[in-house]
Amino acid sequence: MSKEHLYKLTATWHGNKGTGTSGLKDYDRSHTVSIANKPELHLTTDNPFVGDKTKLNPEDLLVSAIASCHMLSYLYLCALEGVVVIDYIDNAIGLMIENPDGGGQFKEVNLNPVFSVTDASMVVKAVELHHKAHEICYIANSVNFPVICIPVCEVKGISA
Repeated sequence: MSKEHLYKLTATWHGNKGTGTSGLKDYDRSHTVSIANKPELHLTTDNPFVGDKTKLNPEDLLVSAIASCHMLSYLYLCALEGVVVIDYIDNAIGLMIENPDGGGQFKEVNLNPVFSVTDASMVVKAVELHHKAHEICYIANSVNFPVICIPVCEVKGISA
């Protein structure tokens, strides 16, 4: 039996400069996303002409969600399989293509995790688990574009 998860939030626009959406330059794209008992997110559009580069945008959040979900799925699998990961960083990159007539879509997201294990005997399994993590990542399984993962594994001792 499938188990359902429900996610509730409130998105509130704060950009009315007094005339609402009377013209494309007459309103701010600033808005917040609130989720009970969690930090409020301050967002804007990615459009450089009307957005605020100091704020997150939905495109940032999509790439973040994919990278975060993959990482958490991966670490979970490593813990189950006895692969000891001691650090992990992913410089993820999302490529979005704008259509000439407006709109657009993501073409792909590339995950580039660099992580360390404590023993060289774990390297092969550690890399293989990235493929399994991709299979169980809810977010990657919900998008209609490729999510490519190119893992790099290093071997390090545990720091005291």
